[in-house]
Amino acid sequence: MKIGFDNDKYLALQAAHIKERRSQFGDKLYLEFGGKLFDDYHASRVLPGFRPDSKIRMLATLKDEVEIVIAICAGDIEKSKMRGDLGISYDDDVLRLTDVFRGLGFYVGSVVITQYAGQPAADAFIKRLTDLGVKSYKHYPIAGYPSDVAHIVSDEGLGKNDYIETTRSIVVVTAPGPGSGKMATCLSQLYHENKRGVRAGYAKYETFPIWNLPLKHPVNLAYEAATADLNDVNMIDPFHLEAYGKTTVNYNRDVEIFPVLNAMFEKIQGNSPYKSPTDMGVNMAGFAIVDDAACQEASRMEILRRYYAGLVDRVRGKCDECVVRKLEIVMQQAGVTPDICPAVRASLDKAQATGAPAGAMVLPDGRVVTGKTSSLLGPSAAMLLNAVKLLAGIDKDLDLLPASIIAPISDMKLRHLGHHNPRLHSDEVLIALSISAVTNPLAERVLKKLDDLRGSDAHFSVILSEEDAKLYKRLGIQVSCEPKYEVKKLYHK
Repeated sequence: MKIGFDNDKYLALQAAHIKERRSQFGDKLYLEFGGKLFDDYHASRVLPGFRPDSKIRMLATLKDEVEIVIAICAGDIEKSKMRGDLGISYDDDVLRLTDVFRGLGFYVGSVVITQYAGQPAADAFIKRLTDLGVKSYKHYPIAGYPSDVAHIVSDEGLGKNDYIETTRSIVVVTAPGPGSGKMATCLSQLYHENKRGVRAGYAKYETFPIWNLPLKHPVNLAYEAATADLNDVNMIDPFHLEAYGKTTVNYNRDVEIFPVLNAMFEKIQGNSPYKSPTDMGVNMAGFAIVDDAACQEASRMEILRRYYAGLVDRVRGKCDECVVRKLEIVMQQAGVTPDICPAVRASLDKAQATGAPAGAMVLPDGRVVTGKTSSLLGPSAAMLLNAVKLLAGIDKDLDLLPASIIAPISDMKLRHLGHHNPRLHSDEVLIALSISAVTNPLAERVLKKLDDLRGSDAHFSVILSEEDAKLYKRLGIQVSCEPKYEVKKLYHK
């Protein structure tokens, strides 16, 4: 894989910039963290060399100065909102995040329940936190938010919120997902700190869009593709252009809300420290790009994957036509077509030649391997076997798992486990290989090549099963699929 991003340089630049921003305000900095703190896989895909845990590693250099506050919206608790990537509710994720942060040595000061209006589920969660020894605070809906600045910045607005007791100079406000009230929490704290005579400031840490890359740079377009369902649009920051005569990139929601935020800062503190939404940010990622061409190539591949994911979501009823149309526009702007991924054409050609579902994978070294459907193996399992055999230098026609091994597993699935499909999934093949490795040195040899698949791109002629998709993700293989199921029926899992 071509490296386009210097992660060590980024960590040093980012930590130094946050310290500098804190010193600008004196006593305390409230830092709103957008995106994911320790599992930012999107960033690692579009900025090759960026580590998914880069943000938390950067914060670790400031650990003794950092306190974490986790925000969660009471309405999300009430409706049991789920994290799509993890399959757990937001309130459970608050507990997971707390455990993870503490396990990494960070101080998690408290949880704030935003938009609290007496929701029973929120009350139950507050009790649960109390029983677990976690401090919690309540922030309330404010009439006229965010436009009625005079009411918002008053004792009847932000003043009604609980004041969150903090002890560190850098307070990171994070959340399980978007819409959790991170910014409103920071503003509320600024109001209360000012009333107490404490000098405090606010900054926003969002990785994307990268403010000092061009508007239509593939890295920034990949962010638009990733947020196609949220109607986020990258745009030139007009306030920054007017104030400094420099072109920078931000996104529509921050640009739209900036005049209101600016008025709030002025009313809370007497004057605003910022002249533009770009000023509010502390992101230094653009300065750590060392190979722009590599980042552009990686971003175009990410846009293509997002496009196929949108097509599949449309078939599953998870998104509407507008999302797919937006993704098509982003593809056009970035110069992306399916031809940039050799696995797409290879999988479709294999499916046409065999008359059955097929897959293809581009290995990190550029070689392409395919997999077809057989009576005992699905295309994902067959392709996985073919890929590790190729990497291990083993003849592709050699049966590492002969029918005598696979057939009893298939029979058990049908006879005893209630399955209708006798073919083995990818995880089942790996389990069979692991057992075979006890007596078969070749099986042991190919298993050692699994880590070498990380960073590969795979494409399938049909929608991949949930089991296979999860395994490929764990192996670090990026997957896309044609938007159609293997069989025609109404219910699919």
